Amino acid sequence: MPSPAPIPTPEPHGPALASLSAVHRRRGAVQALDDVDLALPAGQVTALLGANGAGKTTAIEILLGLQSADSGEVRLFGRHPSDLAARRHIGVMLQQAQLPERLQVGELLALTRSWYPQPRSVADCVALAGLDGLLPRRYGRLSGGQQRRVQFALALCGRPRLLFLDEPTTGLDIGARQQVWHAIRSLVADGVGVLLTTHYLEEAEALADRVVVLDAGRVRAAGSVGEVRAQVAQRRIRCTSILPADVVATWPGVRAANIVDDQLVVMAEHAEPVLRRLLDADPQLGDLEVQRAGLAEAFVAMTTTADVMAGSRQEAA
Repeated sequence: MPSPAPIPTPEPHGPALASLSAVHRRRGAVQALDDVDLALPAGQVTALLGANGAGKTTAIEILLGLQSADSGEVRLFGRHPSDLAARRHIGVMLQQAQLPERLQVGELLALTRSWYPQPRSVADCVALAGLDGLLPRRYGRLSGGQQRRVQFALALCGRPRLLFLDEPTTGLDIGARQQVWHAIRSLVADGVGVLLTTHYLEEAEALADRVVVLDAGRVRAAGSVGEVRAQVAQRRIRCTSILPADVVATWPGVRAANIVDDQLVVMAEHAEPVLRRLLDADPQLGDLEVQRAGLAEAFVAMTTTADVMAGSRQEAA
């Protein structure tokens, strides 16, 4: 039998390494994905954002060949995701991982590296994931954050050209999170494509070249962070004021108002009329600050799930 044709190496920012085209997927009565398009280029971080149940996991599992689409086209390096030749070029770090707890970290790396013809060196894996001093430790004896760093290292063992990172920094302290961010940027600079899911919207804002927002199985927005943010013209007004937040929240043009750290925080579509009314209603108003809304506010405005609204209001605070 002739060997399969080699998979071409795309140029960074060129044709997609993996894609969904008009993909539908139903799970019982739930339309998990509804006409979803998604492209993952080389040399870019694509952040896939959405509330729990928005369809992120379904999209990832279809791209990985773990479940099938009901309709539409799914390609991984130009092939079906179940094709072994294509799967050898991906690295995966899922939100949940079951690894042998009695094995040492070094043994886990050796085992994973043995699956690839040209694996990344142990030294590189250790450096990228920040595993200094952990190689002789048993996996089951590590903290949750240390285990996440080991899982990140294992995802890198095969020198993947496309990396799937599902909530990669959950449980990490600030230093470890910065280490992972630095590693992701380094990999992307070498032409690796990354699909990132994260509940830390500041993480998506810091890393992503492109953002795709899923809500109830549909793509609600797609583009650069700036483009997605610009689709929702909001301003954040912070000030010290005696005005009750629940009263300000009822004003025309105000989307939300809360008291945060003894300051009034107002989200408004247009800042000027709200500012005039604030100053008229409270002549003693002080510490005034007006900022363009960030990705968190844009994300809230584009989704309709109640728990996202509550969580994102806390983050915006």
